[in-house]
Amino acid sequence: MYAIIQTGGKQYKVGEGDTLRVEKLEVEAGASVDIGEVLMLIDGDNVTVGTPYVKGAKVRATVKSHGRGPKVKIIKFHRRKHYRKHMGHRQAYTELAITQVATK
Repeated sequence: MYAIIQTGGKQYKVGEGDTLRVEKLEVEAGASVDIGEVLMLIDGDNVTVGTPYVKGAKVRATVKSHGRGPKVKIIKFHRRKHYRKHMGHRQAYTELAITQVATK
């Protein structure tokens, strides 16, 4: 059984035992999180599609850690105009371990 969930404005396909990185959640490491925004449930041949969410479905996950991703370099340059600008960004994330995909 696996599910399509939505968190942080993005959608993820998750199953029990999976580990994934999502946008930063304000939860302590080691705590449990319930994600109720389940868009679709797939259990073998049974497919349940939500409108927009599946009622009574939730995904339980444990927060493994928090961190920051690799640096993304932003360089702006205009030739012959004496214009050069360097910037960087590191996106914060939360690493989740999926423990349960539950229905009603």
